[in-house]
Amino acid sequence: MLRSLSVCLALAIGAASTTAIAAGDPIEARQKLMKANSGVAKLAGAMLKGEAEFNADVADAAIRTLNAVAYTFGDYFPAGSETGMDTTASPKIWEDMAGFEAKLAKFQQDIDAAAAAKPADLDAFKAAMGPVMGNCKACHDDYRVKKN
Repeated sequence: MLRSLSVCLALAIGAASTTAIAAGDPIEARQKLMKANSGVAKLAGAMLKGEAEFNADVADAAIRTLNAVAYTFGDYFPAGSETGMDTTASPKIWEDMAGFEAKLAKFQQDIDAAAAAKPADLDAFKAAMGPVMGNCKACHDDYRVKKN
């Protein structure tokens, strides 16, 4: 589990520094942010499903990473970044920016609540992360192009 903690913390650091690395390329920035989220979500999901032992420090790092991404991710969808670099961002984002921003605001609200809860055991982590993971799925369902 120590390895998982190290991976999670590395992802958190990577997510936080993405804006500096890819400031000039919004597609690259959002892909890196989503890669960080994906790694954290897989780790959190493994704990939620009982596939990995619950660790409060890892859970906290996962929540902090998702929180950092929640507050930077929305900045990387300017007009003109709809295509390129094999983006899986759906054109619907730019067609329905208000809807996309509403989903992002809900994600921010729920990850803030998870951070405030500071889950110390698996049941608390499940309660905190359920809405967060639901937000991820809902946004992907509506605003992500499914790759074959």
